[in-house]
Amino acid sequence: MLSVTNHDRELDGFTYVYPVLSRRAGGVSVGINLNPNHACNWRCVYCQVPGLQRGKAPSIDLIKLEKELLAFLVALISGEWLAHNAPEGTRVLKDIAFSGDGEPTSAREFADAVACVVRLHAEFGFGQNVALRLITNGSLMAQRSVREGVRRLGKARGEVWFKVDGGTVEDIERINGIRIKPQVIASNLALCSSLCPTWAQLCVFRQNGLAPTEAALEAWLELLRAARREGAEIEGVLLYGPVRKPMQPEGADVCPLDMEEFAAIAARIKDAGWPVRASY
Repeated sequence: MLSVTNHDRELDGFTYVYPVLSRRAGGVSVGINLNPNHACNWRCVYCQVPGLQRGKAPSIDLIKLEKELLAFLVALISGEWLAHNAPEGTRVLKDIAFSGDGEPTSAREFADAVACVVRLHAEFGFGQNVALRLITNGSLMAQRSVREGVRRLGKARGEVWFKVDGGTVEDIERINGIRIKPQVIASNLALCSSLCPTWAQLCVFRQNGLAPTEAALEAWLELLRAARREGAEIEGVLLYGPVRKPMQPEGADVCPLDMEEFAAIAARIKDAGWPVRASY
């Protein structure tokens, strides 16, 4: 049975396709995992991928991807898969999302994979009832193939959930395991939003017993403002906290905030003028 605390990528025995029960999507999400090698160019402290390694996606078998997605969607729509695998009250397909075990845009075939998913989404007649999403750290937006994939997603009325977890070099390195200037993230965010509707995604948590400080949150908000000055039209902020145990050693001391702390951060972001969709 699916649950928000179990996102097993091999639940149905596929290589690229996996179902999860998503808090943020509000129901069943069909994940597209272009990183079955557990490789990512970032190493986020809250990451729940076992055996994570630095690197990029392997070569993608697009024919296999299409066959797996087609087979699963047929089972999902025409069979009793939802009744057997999803708790009552959650038995609705909410989205098809590029996510998985690493940065999906690192796949050389990313744009073609988007085209494949968009085509099947249209063939099943899902329309706006089933969202198309990309969950990304946005670090590879300079690559033409990545921009083309994001553009195709935007043309299909999809959306991007763009990871923005820190507003200073130090916070980004501590949280995401990568040393990068906030301005680079702001520029990538602006570029992404010009190609596809984009939400900024923020994970908040307690680390070493400490919650995010006001200074850290203000630096994060300044990053969003910098992106807006570059022309970004961000839909809003997806605010959430970890519910599954981080699988990286450096995440051993990561734990959820108290509800009051979480609500205060949501209110702070709203007061700064950004719509917030919060998932505690």
